[in-house]
Amino acid sequence: MFTPNAYGMFSMPTLETKRLILRRIAMSDAKDIFAYSKDAEVARHVLWSAQKDVCEAKDYCRFMMKRYRCDQPSSWGIIEKATGRLVGTIGYMDHNEDNATVEVGYSLARWLWNGGYMTEALSRVIEYTFENMDVNRIEAQHELENPSSGRVMEKCGMQKEGVLRQRLYNKGRYVDVALYAILKEDYEKRNKHD
Repeated sequence: MFTPNAYGMFSMPTLETKRLILRRIAMSDAKDIFAYSKDAEVARHVLWSAQKDVCEAKDYCRFMMKRYRCDQPSSWGIIEKATGRLVGTIGYMDHNEDNATVEVGYSLARWLWNGGYMTEALSRVIEYTFENMDVNRIEAQHELENPSSGRVMEKCGMQKEGVLRQRLYNKGRYVDVALYAILKEDYEKRNKHD
């Protein structure tokens, strides 16, 4: 009998930081997801559009739950410990098994921007990935018009590797993105100095 994702590559176990819990998304999260994802500013630099109603949030929950069951690259819900609310997502957008590479992506409720929350979440995901998965390289990208995301990546030890011109088509236009990455050896060197 198939046990959904019990020991799969993308089993997405619950992770914890000082202020956050990262856990699998459930249907009961739809209301919280809609609360922040209806904000056009939150959706501005990601590949999804601001949600128009809670049904779209429910569809997202179903989509993510299916990915968990199929052991596909998935996202954690970011839970703020102080409120118990889901305030964002972070996870794996893509996986290249041949090259031992994953791409990560994230979004966060605007009311928590500039508070160090995403740096906290991304640091934990990087740690989990290198300590528990057969991954040599973690990549992330951001639109050039969203330099705050690049600062998060840099704080987590990722290095900017270049600009990919008109790499993505987002909301009716082609956008340039900056590509960042951290290698397992970078992570290990960084930990020796901490």
